[in-house]
Amino acid sequence: MLTTREAIHQRRSIRRFKRDPFPEEDLMEILDAARLAPSGCNAQPWRFKIVRESEPKLLLAKAAFNQLFISNAPVVLVCCADVQGYLNGSVSGVQDLGKITAIEDRIARILVKRTGDMEELPQEQIGPLVALNVAIAVEHIVLRALDFGLGTCWIRLFDIPMVRKIFGWDDNIFPVAMVPIGYPDENPQPRPRLSLQDLIME
Repeated sequence: MLTTREAIHQRRSIRRFKRDPFPEEDLMEILDAARLAPSGCNAQPWRFKIVRESEPKLLLAKAAFNQLFISNAPVVLVCCADVQGYLNGSVSGVQDLGKITAIEDRIARILVKRTGDMEELPQEQIGPLVALNVAIAVEHIVLRALDFGLGTCWIRLFDIPMVRKIFGWDDNIFPVAMVPIGYPDENPQPRPRLSLQDLIME
């Protein structure tokens, strides 16, 4: 098994996959890593659609502006934010934080008010606010997949209404990312990165 450092260094965006399927138990281990991700107030708003069939994978590739490599992966995960689940989970999460004295009463009141204010927004506006929580879970997926020799690729460029239409979802479900998963059929070189000196602000 890779160390976290090794996984971070070895991760690549894979766009060519072997057709070979991979074990279901490996996929469940990967999703379990996502389940354990942190989220605001422990709301855990992530939801995952597992797509294996050819037709919906092709529709997803078309919704991603014809990034057809998506449809060639054995599995595509559509990683979503459950908007109402986030709002409900935030309130109960604040209460739990209060019970373990992780936050003061005044902070709890602020967080509950913030959740109440968000409920007044259209769901389409709440989705992007919740997406950051889902992004953390997706990165857990990307790194854990390496333990099983699997490649992944973050896909964020896609038509959200088209994805909703494929699965019959309403505005409560906000698709955040597609993640094709499979055994890599390529070995890309690492892409250039900024130096630490470029990133650290004075």
